[in-house]
Amino acid sequence: MARVAVVTGGTRGIGAAIAKTLKTAGHTVAANYAGNDEAAQKFKAETGIAVYKWDVGDPAACADGLGKVASELGPVDILVNNAGITRDGMFHRMTFEQWHAVIRTNLDSMFAMTRPVIEGMRERGFGRIVNISSINGQKGQMGQTNYSAAKAGVIGFTKALAQENAAKGVTVNCVCPGYIDTDMVAAVPEDVLKKIIAGIPVGRLGRAEEIAEAVTYLASDKAGFITGSVLTINGGQYIANG
Repeated sequence: MARVAVVTGGTRGIGAAIAKTLKTAGHTVAANYAGNDEAAQKFKAETGIAVYKWDVGDPAACADGLGKVASELGPVDILVNNAGITRDGMFHRMTFEQWHAVIRTNLDSMFAMTRPVIEGMRERGFGRIVNISSINGQKGQMGQTNYSAAKAGVIGFTKALAQENAAKGVTVNCVCPGYIDTDMVAAVPEDVLKKIIAGIPVGRLGRAEEIAEAVTYLASDKAGFITGSVLTINGGQYIANG
């Protein structure tokens, strides 16, 4: 069944792949973005997907933005919390600004984006929430205490919210990508990237489309018995218990 889906960070990288795959599945998609107007407009022109600009760490902006999406496209039944940033640095040199920026965008956004839509989903008896965490939220990563903490928090948020809403037809799941071939990973120094790939048993980076297909399944009517799950997609680099 075709539904209205919102994807945060939805105009580039993994988010763009998710937005396009959801559209291909028949959904009406709204792609949120934070600041790159040029990339957003290019994405809109290429895909025909509506784009909306707001800060996912700002609860008032999220409420306003989601209200606009609902008025223009219809009630939001699918939410993909994908937006994320990094502000890497060793903890003994990390500033509070680096810490707070990542927690705000990567974790506070879980509340700011989900709270405005959860009541409507419960009332309608259907909802699909898919949160994008990370391999580094599962295993930790040197130089990313802020990012790892936020992404681990996304996993805990997912499991608790799933329990609260299962009886109302709302599922909440989490996808933990490993290293995916995106602009963010491409910016890693070549020697570091070679070491990363050497540690991935399948011998390559993941593709954004591989994440998108999994998210689209979890967002479908067929996935109604899957909730509170953590799906690890990392080429065998880290094998988690969930």
